[in-house]
Amino acid sequence: MTPAAVSLRPLRAADLDYLFALMREPEGRHMAAFVPADPDDRAAFDAHWSRLLDSPDVNRIVLVDGVPAGHAAVYGPPGEREVTYWIDRAHRGRGVARAALTALLDLVPERPLHARAAADNTASCRVLTACGFTATGTDRGWAHGRGAEVEEVVFTLR
Repeated sequence: MTPAAVSLRPLRAADLDYLFALMREPEGRHMAAFVPADPDDRAAFDAHWSRLLDSPDVNRIVLVDGVPAGHAAVYGPPGEREVTYWIDRAHRGRGVARAALTALLDLVPERPLHARAAADNTASCRVLTACGFTATGTDRGWAHGRGAEVEEVVFTLR
């Protein structure tokens, strides 16, 4: 089921409190897996996002009916750019991720784009596949969100 009104708007400094709370939610950290080590380190969070706000990366707030529901971005150097998204727990399972990623891909037409998802995050793997990404490999790495080494699937959109 796709929500009635999913849209994206540019990220603003005023969104940082919302993002800090969003990215500290334990279930979301587990799903995302590859997150900062200390979710409570606001100074590190602010420093990271200050750099992102001044970068050429594409950072958007996901809105559902005009209310913040997550974050979506494209970042990295040309030819190696990656897609990432994080949907608020209250909006998961309603088609928000797919609608947001579709809107982001319309906004950023360059290809190839890459993405990564924990191999057991089947919801995210389905969203990426539904949006045209294909699995092109796997990798393993330490995931702070799980406190363990985790396998991830590497995706590419050509």
